[in-house]
Amino acid sequence: MTAPTTVPNVRSERFDRRLLAPMMLGSILNPINSSIIAVALVPIAVAFGAPASETAWLVSALYLATSIGQPLFGRLVDIFGPRPLYLIGAVLTGIAGLLGTFAPGLWMLIAARVVLGFGTCAAYPASMYLIRSEEKRTGVSSPAGVLTALSVTTQTIAVVGPTLGGLLIGIGGWRAVFAINIPLSVACLILGLLVLPRRTPLAARSGPDARFDVVGVVLFSGMMISILVLLMDFRIDRVWLIAVALVAAGGFAIRELRARDPFIDVRVLGGNVPLVVTYLRSVLGATVTYAFLYGFTQWLEGGRGLSASQAGLVLMPAFATGIVVAVVTGRRPQIRGKLLVGASAMVVACVLMLLVHQTSAVWFLIVIAVIVGVPQGLVNLAIQNTLYHQADPERMGASSGLLRTFMYLGAMLASSASGALFGEQATDGGLHELAVFMLIAAVLLVLVTLLDRSLIRVDRAAGEGRRATVSSSRS
Repeated sequence: MTAPTTVPNVRSERFDRRLLAPMMLGSILNPINSSIIAVALVPIAVAFGAPASETAWLVSALYLATSIGQPLFGRLVDIFGPRPLYLIGAVLTGIAGLLGTFAPGLWMLIAARVVLGFGTCAAYPASMYLIRSEEKRTGVSSPAGVLTALSVTTQTIAVVGPTLGGLLIGIGGWRAVFAINIPLSVACLILGLLVLPRRTPLAARSGPDARFDVVGVVLFSGMMISILVLLMDFRIDRVWLIAVALVAAGGFAIRELRARDPFIDVRVLGGNVPLVVTYLRSVLGATVTYAFLYGFTQWLEGGRGLSASQAGLVLMPAFATGIVVAVVTGRRPQIRGKLLVGASAMVVACVLMLLVHQTSAVWFLIVIAVIVGVPQGLVNLAIQNTLYHQADPERMGASSGLLRTFMYLGAMLASSASGALFGEQATDGGLHELAVFMLIAAVLLVLVTLLDRSLIRVDRAAGEGRRATVSSSRS
């Protein structure tokens, strides 16, 4: 069953636009730190004389912390409200910036990335909670413009992250990549203290009656760590991690079914099949997107022979197209149509990748990048909007955080597939095998969307919310 999506009577209030600044600034912290580190890995390795196998943990540590921290902070937002968790996240981000700036060795840097992963987890579920709270306060559902602004902001930052990282390294060395988090955290703190409401219309269950499921968090963490460590470097001698993940998953399910106030309410999740399907779409969409980012980029340099800057220019149209598509279509309420068009574009791009070889014209590679940009602007935003309508309002924080966890699971699947199919060298054959892997995921995304009849109800609710928003603005 899905969460209620009826639209209350329209009131005169409008969405508090002051909330946009802290919401957008806080939500960029995670994507900017995910992408900015890419250009710092080599200078960090040189500084500490570390091999690539060790510096890779600077990337993996953030993924691990984020995959656990997103639903964790989301659940805490549900219990205590968005303001305190947003501020705690900002403080942790600042601490991570200080640790990284003055770290004497690589493993201190990795510890800083773990703290950073947790610190940057708070803002997104807090923002989704605030959007739902503003809906209850104003009586206007589906603030498509606000959700679009949030999505476009994170996409834009993901694009400029490596460029910003290169600029910072040129000015202040690789430590500047960590130091940038200090002023960002201070800005989030100031905005959070000045703008975020102390109380929200959604009833956060703080105080003596609030319960936090520590055992559930530990079991969930064990399950996710086992899965992600296996995916980061899939080897036969690590297959035992599958057993650990299954045991942890079984224990987690039993615990959550018995807990009075579970970390993730598996009963509600199990009864809300459309939301589970939305999480599946997130995994499939992220798998295709990140396989393109990891694999196609690697092939451009290793197989096609382009320089890093040339490869970046070839990929730039994908991100630019994604932003334009998101801005143009963001306010349109049709979610199912966006998912179908976006997933179909993924299928087309994967088929075209099967035709690519090391002498392919650059214009053909750019065409593929442009086509990939279409789902960049449609799928992520549509999934975010779908979750907004399907999730239980009282668990909006945990549900939105869990969405990010599934997205990172798709990213790790893509990274593992790229490494396994390319091996030592990114060849044409490896790229074609990766394209087949991506094509399977893209076709599954099309089928899952076509067969999901619940999206019709979501479209109807989104359309009603759109009409209510227009009516409110005219009054």
